[in-house]
Amino acid sequence: MRQFSRTTRVLAAMVLGAGLLAACAQTPPPEPLPELTFAHLDSIKLNVASVEIVENYVPPLRGPNIEHLFPQPPSQVAWRWAEDRLRALGTEGRAQFVIDTASVVETRLKVEKGLRGAVTIDQATRYDATLTVTLEIRNDRGFRQAFATASAERSQTVPEDLTVNERWAIQHQLVEDLMIDLNATLEAKIAEFLSAYRL
Repeated sequence: MRQFSRTTRVLAAMVLGAGLLAACAQTPPPEPLPELTFAHLDSIKLNVASVEIVENYVPPLRGPNIEHLFPQPPSQVAWRWAEDRLRALGTEGRAQFVIDTASVVETRLKVEKGLRGAVTIDQATRYDATLTVTLEIRNDRGFRQAFATASAERSQTVPEDLTVNERWAIQHQLVEDLMIDLNATLEAKIAEFLSAYRL
């Protein structure tokens, strides 16, 4: 009787495991999204010997912050902006592109419950994204000679019952819109405060 019970438990575990594997196999992986790049934009040519990218923002890696869960986090896209656009064509000094803030905070919204909630699709979540960067010009001794700071903020509500692909598409678009805003602001700030270091 004891051997029968053990065998039954083993068989039950095998059936459960097979069911979980089948469920996982039926869930397709998220579809790849186009990488956000900026090589199609004109280079920003600087009279410095080098460009350095510094990431000061440290993601908490826990709620309500969710930027680390995005297909392309804001910090990663800001880093790519600097790589694609900033060019060092001088002989001395350096430019530092500093990522100060690159956060996305998730807020749960109130949704309808009961019968009415069953027949309506509410906006269940709001994403609040903030990106702040500073472009600094430093001399060979490390002293800051000029700088330009730019910030962008975007918010997006998200409906309930989204698929993974739909959620990733919304997150991707949010970061793209955030970078469009930041790019425009940063170009204006560079023209205003760093014109002496442009080539």
